[in-house]
Amino acid sequence: MNVLQTSEYLSAIEKSPDGVFVLHEKVERKLPAHSHTKGQLTYVQGGIAYIHIQNVSYIIPARHYVWVPAGLEHFLEVRHLATVTRNIYYYSKEDHKEPFYTKLGIYPVNNLLLEMIIYTERWIGDIQPENTVPFQFLSSIKNVLPQLSHKVFPIALPTTSNERLKPILLYLSQNFHKQQSLEEISKRFGMAERSVSRLFQSAMSISFLQYLKLLRMVRAIEMMLQTNKSTSEIAYATGYNSLAAFSKAFYQLTNIRPSDFGKV
Repeated sequence: MNVLQTSEYLSAIEKSPDGVFVLHEKVERKLPAHSHTKGQLTYVQGGIAYIHIQNVSYIIPARHYVWVPAGLEHFLEVRHLATVTRNIYYYSKEDHKEPFYTKLGIYPVNNLLLEMIIYTERWIGDIQPENTVPFQFLSSIKNVLPQLSHKVFPIALPTTSNERLKPILLYLSQNFHKQQSLEEISKRFGMAERSVSRLFQSAMSISFLQYLKLLRMVRAIEMMLQTNKSTSEIAYATGYNSLAAFSKAFYQLTNIRPSDFGKV
């Protein structure tokens, strides 16, 4: 969908407040930051996607879905051509009665939910309540989400528009595989260590080391989903000196062992 069609697409989602809008094309990733009055379920199939909310970028791995509450400004980014997203936009009139629907969340998809989402391939566009069978089926997906989705995927990488911090983040994104320290980064950018530390805390509410750890985990997950590298190769490629250290850091952040990732 090109830029000229963007407003038409957003209008189509909003056309029927009581309906469900279904889209299985790679369209969402081309939209600018936007919001809608409907809640959104996007399932990532075969790759990885990112959802950007204000100054935070959340990673959505394959076999996971994101729930975006109505009214939350966001945009979705897909960087790999093999990635497919399945988008279902839901009526939101009663969402305030269930806390699940009012919060952004990224969750693994079990086999039941996966089969239900795949089954929606037969529909596209606006599904009205009078279309009894498809509407009831799509509604049943929304209704079971709070019961099936308890384990939030926790990887969120903060971003910032701070002009002093942006070049540091760019450097780290290009050199995350190298051994980095606050002292080395401070010298490279001609700043005091205390100043760099304060920048990270004030602009992104995270320490330098926490940010670097998160960045490496994001890159590790990308490699897991988009390359054939072994876990050991990924560990060293993301700056860890041993597989054990990498596995411990991965588990601490995700509560999933690297060997089990993708088998949810």
